[in-house]
Amino acid sequence: QVQFVESGGGLVQPGGSLRLSCAASGRDFSSTVMGWYRQVPGRKRELVASITASGSTNIENSGKGRFTISKDNAKNMVYLQMNNLQPEDTAIYYCNARWLSFSWGQGTQVTVSS
Repeated sequence: QVQFVESGGGLVQPGGSLRLSCAASGRDFSSTVMGWYRQVPGRKRELVASITASGSTNIENSGKGRFTISKDNAKNMVYLQMNNLQPEDTAIYYCNARWLSFSWGQGTQVTVSS
């Protein structure tokens, strides 16, 4: 059974940083495009960043220049480093396979506020 467990969220002041972690289990994701997503209540879940099997990354405009996605294939982990966080980054953050349909995890709450 595929499962994603996100962690690392919290309350941070504007300009602060957080590193999110995603533990994937149930299969080997080393050859799968993985993504970080976020969702604000009442709005659609949106893609934030993705990383390919070879390690190529894409950061959506919302996080460009501030977010970095990485992975550790040996540990089946995916990470999202977020710098210079702003209030508009407040959301629940999730990870999942980019092009496959797996159930979503619980996510991790990120709140940016002074």
